[in-house]
Amino acid sequence: MTVLEIAGLSARAGETVLLEDVSLALEPGRVLVVLGASGAGKTTLGLAATGRARPGIELSGSVRLAGFPLLDRPASELRRARAGVIGHLPQQPSAVLDPVRRCGPVLAELAALHHDGRAARLAAARSALAEAGLEPDLWRRFPHQLSGGQQQRMALATTLVTRPRVLVLDEPTSGLDAANRTALTTRLAALSRAGTAMLILTHDLTLARALADDDDELRDHRLVPSPAVPEHGRFEGSSAASPTSPVLVVRGLTVRAGRTTLVEDVDLELAAGSRTTLTGASGAGKTTLGRALAGLTPPAAGTIEVDGVRLPRLARRRDRAQLRAVHYVHQDSRASFDEFRGVLDQVADTGRLLRGLSRADARLEAEELLRSLGVEPLGPPGPRPGLLSGGQLQRCAVARALMAHPRVLVCDEVTSALDAANRTRLLDVLAAAATRHGTALLMISHDETLAPFVDRTLVITDGRFSTSVVTH
Repeated sequence: MTVLEIAGLSARAGETVLLEDVSLALEPGRVLVVLGASGAGKTTLGLAATGRARPGIELSGSVRLAGFPLLDRPASELRRARAGVIGHLPQQPSAVLDPVRRCGPVLAELAALHHDGRAARLAAARSALAEAGLEPDLWRRFPHQLSGGQQQRMALATTLVTRPRVLVLDEPTSGLDAANRTALTTRLAALSRAGTAMLILTHDLTLARALADDDDELRDHRLVPSPAVPEHGRFEGSSAASPTSPVLVVRGLTVRAGRTTLVEDVDLELAAGSRTTLTGASGAGKTTLGRALAGLTPPAAGTIEVDGVRLPRLARRRDRAQLRAVHYVHQDSRASFDEFRGVLDQVADTGRLLRGLSRADARLEAEELLRSLGVEPLGPPGPRPGLLSGGQLQRCAVARALMAHPRVLVCDEVTSALDAANRTRLLDVLAAAATRHGTALLMISHDETLAPFVDRTLVITDGRFSTSVVTH
């Protein structure tokens, strides 16, 4: 019996074709992995499988869930048809996590759709938490108190708690370290054996090899059999920066949330033009440290100096030169953009506001930078964020930060949604910035393919640096 059937699906945004004549079928327990370059239409396909589309996108064709047609149905009918039948894990967990509610009670509320009685609902919610690989003490936390990887797994828990017959997973391993990627793969394999059908949209070839019964690729807007796995592209080698006076000096940096210490007594120096990876398990403090450097999360103690000038702990107290000096690229790129403004203008704003460029000059520079990253801006003001893929928005977020010509650039998981070719292009642009402007790069990442790109790797464990490895 087919639980999900898509036939002749097309998607368009105005005159732009996103999907063309896509067809697929899923039976219980079957796993279909769809690969494709950033912007190929994977996220659009994942949403369409649930009968939805982002604003401005029109769907045609047929999508049937357990025999029920999903397209062109009233919202109330769609909700009833999907409830307990299909679960969707979006690429950005912020799309499903309620920022003003604690995670555990939300899980229990979702469990009430299929379980009677408070005890049964709580048991189902705690089971989903465990299946997603999360600790019980996260029950009382708000989403903003979770790391990026923990948010990803909490979003998965909200999907699993309804025990759906079909799972649509959009880049489910992004933001996860190697151990948690392996654990998630094991859990998904167990769900498949138990009869859950899965449509997985990913760049993670290891995940594809481990789980796929079938694998296809989105190419030229169509679903075609996947070719041989491509080799990783080659990017410029390590900068092997010679010792110089450090551009960034951090001493005794400590960040607390209430009584909980997130980062403790961290010392860090970055030389001009250097490339450093910061890695560690999910929840170890990587993002907290990066945000503290940019003044977005205030430290409880410690100092941050750039070119010998001590920076205020809060970004709002930094002057224009100090704001330009340290830039942070958010892990959740979609949430970092204004959904109602064109992306080109938002990228150009950095050059206009922090470097004093005219609006016209800022747009020209932003267009050139976006093209170098493989993103066509389509003229001012550019498309709104909702019309771009997660990988395209990642590159736009990096471009927006590079427009400042910063002295220090902190990139938080900026390759997680990119295929090999676009990852290579992004790293080449970052390498050029490090060379041309002397920008010190701090790459927060679990991406093991970054090793040839960086000078050293720092490992953070429980808020403290534990290892420094030089990589040449």
